[in-house]
Amino acid sequence: MSPSPPVRWAAEIAGTAALVGIGTGSIVAAARAGGVPQAELALAWLVAVLVPVLLFVRISGAHLNPAVSLALAVSGRIGWAELPGYVAAQCVGALAGSFAVREILGSDAHLGATVPTVSWAAAFAAELAFTAVLVAAVFLLADRGEGRFRWRLALPPLAVAVSTFVIGPWTGSSLNPARSIAPALLASTYTGLWIYLVATPLAAVVLGGCWRPRAVDREDRGPGRRRVDR
Repeated sequence: MSPSPPVRWAAEIAGTAALVGIGTGSIVAAARAGGVPQAELALAWLVAVLVPVLLFVRISGAHLNPAVSLALAVSGRIGWAELPGYVAAQCVGALAGSFAVREILGSDAHLGATVPTVSWAAAFAAELAFTAVLVAAVFLLADRGEGRFRWRLALPPLAVAVSTFVIGPWTGSSLNPARSIAPALLASTYTGLWIYLVATPLAAVVLGGCWRPRAVDREDRGPGRRRVDR
């Protein structure tokens, strides 16, 4: 039996708080230390996504990201009625994670806020492209299941890590509206925020509309996925 909506929302709050806390906390800690190699930040973000995925995937699906939930709804993998609860929980979780970072580590690097360092057009394209990569990783996991030894659970975290390494210096590598909103609000840093609130949902809608669920191996289905055979 699937967990009740309040249980799923609680898991999304906790999971998104962990993601933002670990991820943006690593940025703040790096700033306090005078900077670290981008590869280390990429590894930190891999951990930031992987930990809540492992903890909460069997409870809520571990979306942790309004763009991911939107893509799942557009593609028919979850119902539209579920979307508002997921998005609200993710925003609450992101704010909680960002608040914890501020209280524990301070407000260096604007709490890890995502601020473009390239032109807005380039930042928009980068966020659009890598959000599409993340959504593709989520869809592959959703359609094919976790796989033996649950190895496919690492696909979305790997997508975020690669994005952090490649476009992190340009955009902060958000791919997640809640992750951008929370530090922006708490640090009053709004430069280019619209990019992350438009590019990431746009990628979710486009990919969700193009990539519908198909029949998959019945022995390799992930938890909580409804059967769709076409």
